[in-house]
Amino acid sequence: MTPQAITEISVEELAQRLSKGEPNLQLVDVREPQEVAIAHIEGFVNLPLSEFAEWGNEIHTRLDPDAETLVLCHHGIRSAQMCQWLVNQGFTNVKNISGGIDAYSMLVDPSIPVY
Repeated sequence: MTPQAITEISVEELAQRLSKGEPNLQLVDVREPQEVAIAHIEGFVNLPLSEFAEWGNEIHTRLDPDAETLVLCHHGIRSAQMCQWLVNQGFTNVKNISGGIDAYSMLVDPSIPVY
């Protein structure tokens, strides 16, 4: 099975959608807890990739496979891996946040620390 191309969303588009308060968005941050402690965006659920064994089997109870799911990491690499995995689990509307929180803090919200 060839990897499906993952849809990307820009940090600017993310900011617009967050400001609208869209109710059905699922926001997932796959960074480590210590990274989230440095810099985070409100509303994201932290599912660290390194702790995959702890939450991988519960993904269908923790997230709705049909809801739009936006995935964040530091630069967009780990989140792309997570997006691919979610698609393989049957998730139908997954988007990678291009550039990650690093781009978000530089282009959208300079109050978020860059690390």
